[in-house]
Amino acid sequence: RSRRLEEEQQMALAALSQQLEAITDVEELTKLLRAAGEYEERKLIRAAIRKLRAEEIEAATLAGNAQSSR
Repeated sequence: RSRRLEEEQQMALAALSQQLEAITDVEELTKLLRAAGEYEERKLIRAAIRKLRAEEIEAATLAGNAQSSR
């Protein structure tokens, strides 16, 4: 019984991970984080937020480099 529950949890986390990939707004992810109860859910959401912020920083850096090279 516990094995089945664990598998269901893994499937739910995989589905959440797919959902998080589609979200590109840090505010929206932050709301999800506040609403999440499970540790593993929160962990996935925090990782998605870190990834988005890193992408934003990279985009800003690239834009800055493009501006300075003109």
